[in-house]
Amino acid sequence: MRIARAEAKERNRRALLDAARGVVAQDGYRARLDDIAARADLTTGAVYSLFGSKNGLMSALVADHLGPHYAGIEQVVVADLSLTDAVDAFARYYRRVCEDPDALRHLSFEISLLDLALRDPALREALAAALRVHEERLTALFAGRAHRGTIVSAGQARRLAIALRALLVGLGQGLLLGPADVASEQYFADAARALTAPEVLGPVLGPE
Repeated sequence: MRIARAEAKERNRRALLDAARGVVAQDGYRARLDDIAARADLTTGAVYSLFGSKNGLMSALVADHLGPHYAGIEQVVVADLSLTDAVDAFARYYRRVCEDPDALRHLSFEISLLDLALRDPALREALAAALRVHEERLTALFAGRAHRGTIVSAGQARRLAIALRALLVGLGQGLLLGPADVASEQYFADAARALTAPEVLGPVLGPE
C-alpha cells in the first residue's frame, strides 16, 4: 500500500513538472498555476501538497532541468583528471550538448524561466537558490584537483565554476542563435582552459 502511494505521488510530481515545463515555455511570465495543474490533470492543491508553493514547483523545475546536464558532466569529468584536463572535458561536453536536436527548445525554456523570475522577486530568489546548489555541485567537481604543482582549493574551484558557467552559457547561446564563427569544440575547450590561469583562479583560499 505504501509503495502504491509512493508511486502515485511520484507520478503526480512528474506530471506537474512536465506540465510546468510546457506552460512556462508556452506562456513565459504569464504562466499560471491553474494552467499547470490542469495540464497535469491535477488540482492546484496537488502543487501545494507536493511542492509547497508555485515557487517550490519552479525551483524543483530548475533542478529537474539541470540535473541530467550535471549528471552528464560528472560522467565525463572523471576523478583522476588534472584541473586543465577536467575543464577541457567539461567544455567539450558542453559543446556537444549544443548539437542536441532539442538544444534550441531547451534554450527557449530557460529564457522563459528567467523572464518569469525577473518579474517575481520571490521566485527570483527561489531560482537563484536552486542555481547555487548546482554551482556548488560544479565547484565540488573541480576542487581538490592537481594544477601547476598544487591542489585546487574550494575557493579557487568556486571562482572557476562561476566563470566557466558564464563563458559556456554565452558561447552556447551564440552558437544556437548565430551560429558563431568560432563555434568548434576546440574553441570551446581553448577558451575554457584559459580560465585556469592564476589571474582567474586567485590564491589558494581553502573552503569558504
